[in-house]
Amino acid sequence: MLVITGATGQLGSRVVEQVLARVPADTVGVSVRDPAVAAHLAERGVRVRAGDFTEPASLRRAFEGASRVLVVSAAIRGDGAVAANLAAIDAARECGAERVLYTSHQAASPTSQFLPQHTHAATEDHLASVGLPFTALRNGFYVSTVEHYLGAAVETGVLELPEDGPFSWTHHDDLAEAAAIALVGADDARLLDGVTPPLTAPELLDFAAVAEVVGEALGRPVAHAVVSDEAWKAAAVERGMPAFAADFTLGLFRAARAGEFAVADPTLETVLRRPATTARSAIAAMVSRHPGAATRG
Repeated sequence: MLVITGATGQLGSRVVEQVLARVPADTVGVSVRDPAVAAHLAERGVRVRAGDFTEPASLRRAFEGASRVLVVSAAIRGDGAVAANLAAIDAARECGAERVLYTSHQAASPTSQFLPQHTHAATEDHLASVGLPFTALRNGFYVSTVEHYLGAAVETGVLELPEDGPFSWTHHDDLAEAAAIALVGADDARLLDGVTPPLTAPELLDFAAVAEVVGEALGRPVAHAVVSDEAWKAAAVERGMPAFAADFTLGLFRAARAGEFAVADPTLETVLRRPATTARSAIAAMVSRHPGAATRG
């Protein structure tokens, strides 16, 4: 049985659909905190069990009979995320899984300026030490992140952010398909053994380029304005963002301007056997869905 955690989340739900397109539903299990949310999967024949990364006993039941387990990185801040990920990996091993897969990040490093990369690096280290075949999917930076910054750009015509650098913006759909290929063990899964190369779309865009794409999609100019980290944080906190969240976000920009996300690799397109979704098309689609686009265009 193939077991997928986080199966109702933004990435996990897509992985489930890609897996179900490849194997019978009765060979697929999902581990979710609230089985009721995954009732639609149970109706399709998927085994749905409760599993919480902070309750290892629940994971052992959720992973029972699994030949392969995909651990979608825990959505927990701080040190708790590492402990949660490790608990899931250990539970998979204890349940006799033959391979454990983990959704990591292309910039995983204990020295990254963006804190989630510390979590990914520590999880990768543990995954490599458990003595099982493994796959650490080094996903490119999710292009959906851009959507957090679109509102002001659409409304004011200015994308005002701290200094940044190139990002390998990559679509959830493409990364989910790659994860499914690795989990099912398709022919191209051999390219994803161990710690994978960066799984990225082919084009790097900084936020100046993002502003251009947004402007093109809106049919009117959108300027890119760089402000200091301190000024951006002060404005963000004034708008209601907690100070800790502002500091967390600043780490993303510091890492970007240090070049941590400035890597594009052909592996994703090789595994998919097709072009990856471009960041430009993904961003244009986001703009088209934004409620302010039509009224101000």
